[in-house]
Amino acid sequence: MPASSSKNLLSIISMVVGVLLIILAIVYWRTPADALPMWLPGYLSDSSTIHLKHGIGAFLLGVGAFVLAWFTSGK
Repeated sequence: MPASSSKNLLSIISMVVGVLLIILAIVYWRTPADALPMWLPGYLSDSSTIHLKHGIGAFLLGVGAFVLAWFTSGK
């Protein structure tokens, strides 16, 4: 596999991961802890709090994935 092809694949994968992480951040910001899916960290069956820090963390990781995609897509 040529180097440019693997860089393109890494860029595409990191963009998809970035989008998914930003969607996850929005879910954390909009959904109370008792309404989150059970497989997500922060699920609490008897809590109605919003996980602001989980959302910030997911958002920053998503932005980091976009930065990685930007740097790997250059020449």
